[in-house]
Amino acid sequence: MGNKQYKITVIRGDGIGPEIVDEAIKVLDAVSHLKGFELKYTDALLGGIAYDITGVPLPIDTITSAKNSDAVLFGAIGGYQWDNLPRELRPETGLLGLRKAMGVYANIRPVRVYNELIRASTLKEDTIRGVDLVVVRELIGGIYFGEPKGRDGDRAFNTMVYSVPEIERIAHVAFKMAMKRHKKVCSVDKANVLDSSQLWRDTVIRVSKSYPEVALTHMYVDNAAMQLIRDPKQFDVIVTCNIFGDILSDEASMLSGSIGMLPSASIGDKVGLYEPIHGSAPDIAGKGIANPLATILSASMMLKYAFNEIEASECIEWAIAQALKDGYRTKDMSQYDAKEICSTSVIGSVVANYVGKCKK
Repeated sequence: MGNKQYKITVIRGDGIGPEIVDEAIKVLDAVSHLKGFELKYTDALLGGIAYDITGVPLPIDTITSAKNSDAVLFGAIGGYQWDNLPRELRPETGLLGLRKAMGVYANIRPVRVYNELIRASTLKEDTIRGVDLVVVRELIGGIYFGEPKGRDGDRAFNTMVYSVPEIERIAHVAFKMAMKRHKKVCSVDKANVLDSSQLWRDTVIRVSKSYPEVALTHMYVDNAAMQLIRDPKQFDVIVTCNIFGDILSDEASMLSGSIGMLPSASIGDKVGLYEPIHGSAPDIAGKGIANPLATILSASMMLKYAFNEIEASECIEWAIAQALKDGYRTKDMSQYDAKEICSTSVIGSVVANYVGKCKK
């Protein structure tokens, strides 16, 4: 166990990205020391800072580093100062390009409601207590990547396109995940309106026959948006296309009370990309108040999915739960049973300290 080494490309990005990634690395160092493996970090540029330094939002060196790593840990990109750039030079375009280059077609977004943060949600306690669901979002297809797209004077257009193989591979991810959970998959589409959604539904039904133990249901996206608020505990694994998954997973973040609590893993061909689902929050960058827990949880997912370091991943999850139980809060959660309101750096240190006490 002591000789294992994993290579991680670290992309801090823009806004609060550097602050939150630093805390994730702090916790990773604590758990790697505890469990006896080594982590080797390589920094790479992406987003606005990459544009400022290199003239492009996604340098070739970043793609090369990512593909030659065992995993990529990513913070956030974007900011007001780059909003007026041509679309192909904007930070967000760089992230889409990295996802495509890495072939990470499955974005896994778990939503867990911690008992200590139940009052942080705007929903009633009995509605959200015990919520534990996963959104599996197709990540490198659909309307964000479809061709043709563009703008012609006062007319603009995008194309939502999916192929059977693209749908099959994301469906398999969802069903395999459900087999390890509560064996329920809800496929979300708009098959009553969109041809691409009808193909999506037909393909998911066919793939489901390979998983007879998993109960498959279907829901139109507008109903799914309502049901996530009305009765979120009905869901186990939600599988859906790129744009619907983008919207629904952000909506689901409000079940937990703070978008700063939701991690994600983007997996596919070989190397995975691990990042919080929130943005770069330029309005609070540099103030030391950003919540790094989603990034730390993303690092935990990296240990689990990329390195199969299950005990290390569980230690981080346990450490975060203990920190919340003992009343440590960042500013976004400070009004909910806080015993100590922590800066970004302090909450990272608190979690790292608990990691050192983990008995798993």
